[in-house]
Amino acid sequence: MSSGGSTDTPREGEPSVRAAVLRFALAGLVAVALVGLLAFFLMRRIGTTQATDNASEITRVIGDGVVEPHLTDALLAGRPAAIERFDRIIREDVLGDRIVRVKLWSEDGEIIYSDEPRLEGQKFELGDDELRTLRDGSADAELSDVSEPENRFETQFGQLLEAYSRIEGPNGEPLLFETYTRYSDVTASGRELWIAFLPALILSLLLLELIQLPLASSLAKRVRSAHRERLRLLERAVDASDRERRRIAGDLHDGAVQDLTGVALSLEVGARRVAERDSGSAEALRDGAERTRASVRSLRNLLVEIYPPSLQRAGLAAALEDMLAPLEARGIETGLEIEEGLALGIEREALCFRVAQEAVRNALKHSGAAHVTVALGRAGDGAELTVTDDGRGFDPASAGAEEGHIGTELLRDLAAEADGEISIDSVPGRGTRIALSLPPE
Repeated sequence: MSSGGSTDTPREGEPSVRAAVLRFALAGLVAVALVGLLAFFLMRRIGTTQATDNASEITRVIGDGVVEPHLTDALLAGRPAAIERFDRIIREDVLGDRIVRVKLWSEDGEIIYSDEPRLEGQKFELGDDELRTLRDGSADAELSDVSEPENRFETQFGQLLEAYSRIEGPNGEPLLFETYTRYSDVTASGRELWIAFLPALILSLLLLELIQLPLASSLAKRVRSAHRERLRLLERAVDASDRERRRIAGDLHDGAVQDLTGVALSLEVGARRVAERDSGSAEALRDGAERTRASVRSLRNLLVEIYPPSLQRAGLAAALEDMLAPLEARGIETGLEIEEGLALGIEREALCFRVAQEAVRNALKHSGAAHVTVALGRAGDGAELTVTDDGRGFDPASAGAEEGHIGTELLRDLAAEADGEISIDSVPGRGTRIALSLPPE
């Protein structure tokens, strides 16, 4: 497994800087859109509230600066000439496209003046807000309720905002001055406010997004570099493991195995020589020779498990047969199925052997299986290796390194480096199936 390649071009299976930055940018744009939408509603509400407060303030200013100076005793007494003069002032200086109705109330709820003459002289019960304004002089505004009797002539204007403030008559008596403003004008004023601020907000968010993109790119490159370094360390560890396995296998084969083989032969020869003189000693020598040969067979099986020479010399099929041989010696039925004509590269054969070896080792140590099957064949345009046992099974979600499955996690990384994938299908009490899926070469 070579670790070469350009530092800027991502290899297959490793994080892509461009994809990571693109995901970050898209997430940032979604965040900008959400913040902009929230700001839109918030600023629209603020703008409408501000416009409502402005309507209250305008009513107070008109009341103090236009209406109150023109109040006379004759107007309050309802004399037509005084009302006509006051009506002319209101229509010239107050009413317009924005303010469409005006009312002047006495403290007891009588409408002293209105640009709608049919309301003059009528009495209606004042609400709590109106009474509070008369009492403490605070200006206020609210949406008009056209279902109220005093508002029955305003339905033609649609939704209105009524604002009122306290003014004083010629003799200091408290009066309530009320204006009705088109609510569409109020919302339009609020809209102008948030429209003025929203572009600046969106631009600021986009600039923040652009500033963060280089940081995201740098972070993605660091993550990819760490990923490559991890793969390099893993490859070195695997290569070192292979070299150490070969060394140990060579030492065992050239040392202990040869020595024990010689001991077995010597014991057998010795048994033949003393057979005529002492049958008991001869039998003991033959028993020692047989035990020594059994130890040699065990060591040779161990050599195959540590480093299968047949993998390079005779191919994957022979190596898998050698790997399954120790299971048969322990009374476990085995099966090996390899699809005819299937050809894999050297690295993929080594990966298949490692996966099969780890799966068989786990089955032998943990499952208590009576039957183990290894199968290798085509899967679509790729290949698939499966190792199935009928053992006790386990929960893949809870299996960890402390349970002996750390090798499986290492093999997952190796499979990912070859663009492959390892899946584990196991249920407690129903056996285990480990599959290695490889894409086309």
